[in-house]
Amino acid sequence: MTAPENNKTPLQQAGEDLFNFAIEREDTKWLVARLPAESEIKPATVEYELQILKIISVGWSIPYFLAEWPEKQRLIELFWQAVREFSGSLSQTTEMMTGQDIDYFQTLKERLDGYLDALQRHPEAKEPSEVIGAEFARACGKADDLFAAFTGGRMFSTTTMRVREYLDAANLQETGDSTSLH
Repeated sequence: MTAPENNKTPLQQAGEDLFNFAIEREDTKWLVARLPAESEIKPATVEYELQILKIISVGWSIPYFLAEWPEKQRLIELFWQAVREFSGSLSQTTEMMTGQDIDYFQTLKERLDGYLDALQRHPEAKEPSEVIGAEFARACGKADDLFAAFTGGRMFSTTTMRVREYLDAANLQETGDSTSLH
Protein backbone atom coordinates (compact mmCIF):
# COMPACT_ATOMS: atom_id res chain seq x y z
CA MET A 1 0.00 0.00 0.00
CA THR A 2 1.34 3.41 -0.91
CA ALA A 3 1.22 6.38 1.42
CA PRO A 4 -1.43 8.95 0.58
CA GLU A 5 -0.17 12.05 -1.17
CA ASN A 6 -0.04 15.18 0.88
CA ASN A 7 -1.48 17.88 -1.36
CA LYS A 8 -1.33 20.52 1.35
CA THR A 9 0.78 23.61 1.00
CA PRO A 10 3.28 24.29 3.79
CA LEU A 11 0.92 27.00 5.02
CA GLN A 12 -2.05 24.61 5.15
CA GLN A 13 0.09 22.02 6.90
CA ALA A 14 1.19 24.60 9.47
CA GLY A 15 -2.43 25.55 10.13
CA GLU A 16 -3.34 21.91 10.63
CA ASP A 17 -0.30 21.22 12.82
CA LEU A 18 -0.99 24.23 15.02
CA PHE A 19 -4.66 23.25 15.37
CA ASN A 20 -3.76 19.67 16.26
CA PHE A 21 -1.30 20.92 18.86
CA ALA A 22 -3.93 23.29 20.30
CA ILE A 23 -6.46 20.50 20.91
CA GLU A 24 -3.95 17.85 22.01
CA ARG A 25 -4.61 17.16 25.70
CA GLU A 26 -1.51 15.49 27.13
CA ASP A 27 0.00 18.64 28.63
CA THR A 28 -3.41 19.61 30.01
CA LYS A 29 -3.72 16.24 31.75
CA TRP A 30 -0.13 16.51 32.99
CA LEU A 31 -0.74 19.90 34.58
CA VAL A 32 -4.03 18.82 36.16
CA ALA A 33 -2.35 15.74 37.65
CA ARG A 34 0.18 18.02 39.34
CA LEU A 35 -2.35 20.47 40.76
CA PRO A 36 -1.69 20.50 44.52
CA ALA A 37 -4.39 19.20 46.84
CA GLU A 38 -4.34 22.63 48.52
CA SER A 39 -5.92 24.18 45.45
CA GLU A 40 -9.58 24.96 46.03
CA ILE A 41 -10.52 24.57 42.37
CA LYS A 42 -12.01 21.35 41.09
CA PRO A 43 -9.63 19.50 38.75
CA ALA A 44 -12.39 19.23 36.11
CA THR A 45 -12.69 23.04 36.06
CA VAL A 46 -8.92 23.44 35.74
CA GLU A 47 -8.81 20.89 32.91
CA TYR A 48 -11.63 22.60 31.02
CA GLU A 49 -10.09 26.06 31.39
CA LEU A 50 -6.57 24.81 30.56
CA GLN A 51 -7.76 23.43 27.24
CA ILE A 52 -9.43 26.73 26.42
CA LEU A 53 -6.27 28.58 27.42
CA LYS A 54 -4.12 26.33 25.25
CA ILE A 55 -6.27 26.93 22.15
CA ILE A 56 -6.27 30.68 22.82
CA SER A 57 -2.51 30.71 23.43
CA VAL A 58 -1.81 29.05 20.09
CA GLY A 59 -4.13 31.48 18.32
CA TRP A 60 -2.54 34.45 20.10
CA SER A 61 0.99 33.26 19.29
CA ILE A 62 0.55 33.18 15.53
CA PRO A 63 0.18 36.95 14.99
CA TYR A 64 2.51 37.73 17.88
CA PHE A 65 5.46 35.72 16.53
CA LEU A 66 4.71 36.36 12.85
CA ALA A 67 3.96 40.07 13.11
CA GLU A 68 5.83 41.00 9.93
CA TRP A 69 5.25 37.81 7.90
CA PRO A 70 3.16 38.48 4.77
CA GLU A 71 1.13 35.22 5.05
CA LYS A 72 0.33 35.74 8.73
CA GLN A 73 -3.34 36.55 8.14
CA ARG A 74 -3.90 33.44 6.03
CA LEU A 75 -2.36 31.20 8.71
CA ILE A 76 -4.50 32.87 11.37
CA GLU A 77 -7.60 32.23 9.25
CA LEU A 78 -6.69 28.57 8.69
CA PHE A 79 -6.12 28.01 12.39
CA TRP A 80 -9.30 29.73 13.59
CA GLN A 81 -11.42 28.09 10.89
CA ALA A 82 -10.29 24.67 12.15
CA VAL A 83 -11.05 25.79 15.72
CA ARG A 84 -14.51 27.00 14.65
CA GLU A 85 -15.29 23.65 12.99
CA PHE A 86 -14.03 21.74 16.03
CA SER A 87 -16.06 24.00 18.34
CA GLY A 88 -19.21 23.45 16.31
CA SER A 89 -18.80 19.69 16.50
CA LEU A 90 -18.06 19.84 20.23
CA SER A 91 -21.04 22.10 20.85
CA GLN A 92 -23.39 19.74 18.98
CA THR A 93 -22.12 16.71 20.85
CA THR A 94 -22.45 18.48 24.19
CA GLU A 95 -25.98 19.57 23.37
CA MET A 96 -26.98 16.03 22.40
CA MET A 97 -25.49 14.61 25.62
CA THR A 98 -26.70 17.26 28.07
CA GLY A 99 -29.65 18.89 26.36
CA GLN A 100 -28.01 22.27 26.90
CA ASP A 101 -27.18 24.64 24.07
CA ILE A 102 -23.44 25.32 24.40
CA ASP A 103 -21.50 27.56 22.00
CA TYR A 104 -17.88 26.54 22.60
CA PHE A 105 -16.53 28.99 20.02
CA GLN A 106 -18.30 31.85 21.79
CA THR A 107 -16.73 30.67 25.05
CA LEU A 108 -13.30 30.76 23.40
CA LYS A 109 -13.93 34.30 22.13
CA GLU A 110 -15.07 35.47 25.56
CA ARG A 111 -12.02 33.98 27.28
CA LEU A 112 -9.70 35.47 24.65
CA ASP A 113 -11.27 38.87 25.23
CA GLY A 114 -10.79 38.43 28.99
CA TYR A 115 -7.12 37.51 28.62
CA LEU A 116 -6.45 40.37 26.20
CA ASP A 117 -8.23 42.80 28.50
CA ALA A 118 -6.12 41.60 31.45
CA LEU A 119 -2.93 42.10 29.43
CA GLN A 120 -4.00 45.64 28.52
CA ARG A 121 -4.82 46.44 32.16
CA HIS A 122 -1.36 45.32 33.30
CA PRO A 123 1.23 46.69 30.85
CA GLU A 124 3.73 46.88 33.73
CA ALA A 125 3.92 43.08 34.06
CA LYS A 126 7.38 41.69 33.36
CA GLU A 127 5.99 38.52 31.79
CA PRO A 128 2.62 38.01 30.09
CA SER A 129 2.37 34.64 31.85
CA GLU A 130 1.97 36.46 35.19
CA VAL A 131 -1.10 38.27 33.93
CA ILE A 132 -2.44 35.25 32.09
CA GLY A 133 -2.00 33.06 35.18
CA ALA A 134 -3.94 35.46 37.38
CA GLU A 135 -6.69 35.75 34.77
CA PHE A 136 -6.75 31.95 34.45
CA ALA A 137 -7.38 31.60 38.21
CA ARG A 138 -10.20 34.13 37.89
CA ALA A 139 -11.71 32.18 34.95
CA CYS A 140 -11.58 29.07 37.15
CA GLY A 141 -13.63 30.89 39.79
CA LYS A 142 -10.91 31.50 42.39
CA ALA A 143 -8.92 34.62 41.56
CA ASP A 144 -6.78 34.24 44.68
CA ASP A 145 -5.74 30.60 44.08
CA LEU A 146 -1.98 30.78 43.53
CA PHE A 147 -1.81 27.16 42.38
CA ALA A 148 -4.32 27.84 39.62
CA ALA A 149 -2.50 31.04 38.65
CA PHE A 150 0.79 29.18 38.43
CA THR A 151 -0.82 26.37 36.39
CA GLY A 152 -2.40 28.80 33.92
CA GLY A 153 0.81 30.80 33.59
CA ARG A 154 2.74 27.62 32.95
CA MET A 155 0.29 26.47 30.24
CA PHE A 156 0.54 29.86 28.54
CA SER A 157 4.33 30.12 28.61
CA THR A 158 4.90 26.50 27.56
CA THR A 159 2.36 26.70 24.75
CA THR A 160 3.70 29.97 23.34
CA MET A 161 7.27 28.66 23.56
CA ARG A 162 6.33 25.50 21.65
CA VAL A 163 4.45 27.49 18.99
CA ARG A 164 7.47 29.74 18.54
CA GLU A 165 9.76 26.71 18.17
CA TYR A 166 7.39 25.22 15.59
CA LEU A 167 7.14 28.45 13.62
CA ASP A 168 10.92 28.87 13.67
CA ALA A 169 11.38 25.36 12.30
CA ALA A 170 8.47 25.42 9.81
CA ASN A 171 10.34 27.17 6.99
CA LEU A 172 7.08 28.31 5.42
CA GLN A 173 7.30 29.99 2.05
CA GLU A 174 4.96 32.20 0.13
CA THR A 175 4.18 30.80 -3.29
CA GLY A 176 5.58 32.82 -6.11
CA ASP A 177 8.23 34.99 -4.56
CA SER A 178 9.78 32.58 -2.03
CA THR A 179 9.42 34.93 0.92
CA SER A 180 10.42 32.76 3.85
CA LEU A 181 9.06 32.79 7.36
CA HIS A 182 12.24 34.31 8.76
